[in-house]
Amino acid sequence: MSTSFKTTYTIGGDLTVNRLGYGAMRITGKGIWGPPKDKAEAIRVLQKAVELGVNFIDTADSYGPHVSEELIAEALHPYADGLVIATKGGLTRTGPDQWPINSSPEHLKEALEGSLKRLKLEQIDLYQLHRIDPNVPFEDSLEFLKNAQQEGKIKHIGLSEVSVEDIKKAQQYVKIVSVQNMYSVDNRKWEAELKYCADNQIAFIPWFPLNGGNEEGMKKITALAQKKNATVQQIALSWLLHHSPNILLIPGTSSVNHLEENMKTLSVELNQEDLSELETLSA
Repeated sequence: MSTSFKTTYTIGGDLTVNRLGYGAMRITGKGIWGPPKDKAEAIRVLQKAVELGVNFIDTADSYGPHVSEELIAEALHPYADGLVIATKGGLTRTGPDQWPINSSPEHLKEALEGSLKRLKLEQIDLYQLHRIDPNVPFEDSLEFLKNAQQEGKIKHIGLSEVSVEDIKKAQQYVKIVSVQNMYSVDNRKWEAELKYCADNQIAFIPWFPLNGGNEEGMKKITALAQKKNATVQQIALSWLLHHSPNILLIPGTSSVNHLEENMKTLSVELNQEDLSELETLSA
């Protein structure tokens, strides 16, 4: 007997999305820098994702930079009803794989205005602070987000790579509806944050959903994948869907074939024995 899970989640009380979404970081060039090697395939991936039921796409102004947002608009605008595009601000780019933090109000203003223009939107459904900046008072970043929300440029606000303490501090200024932290079946450093989010109606969006750093764990996942006639990625994603109902998945890829493979996660059945086995993998 398989363990069932809810297939949708409502962000902020009013944005209902399918829990298996798409992360648009990988449709850029190597090092998340510049245009993709195959632009036509990137466009096809975005269009196919929506065709297969994805209605939650996660991106950022720093992916490219700008490239991911531009491709999303080119592929999907005018957007289908109910399609939620979440983006982020707070990182700058100085080259491939380089991500300096800048969450000053001045930079966030430039980032937000740019995202609105590139995505051809008047309001971002979910705008996430990409990182807390150690050189900028957190309060200043939050005040900017609060003001932008009051101006109608942002509907909902999220955070990334934050602790429970950070979330609580932010909630003194604005309503936080999502948290995006690194998290996977074999890397559960942020378990307390996931639980806090689940208890407080906050979506939890894991990035790097298959850590792969736990060699013994990878052997167990691989064995289970073979047993289920599934891929390792599908097992890891399915575990996340089962693990907590507030988890939203955003696996990324630049390949239509890989996208289709990821979307088949929903048909992978894990029973209680499988889930118990995977629970032991936490690094």
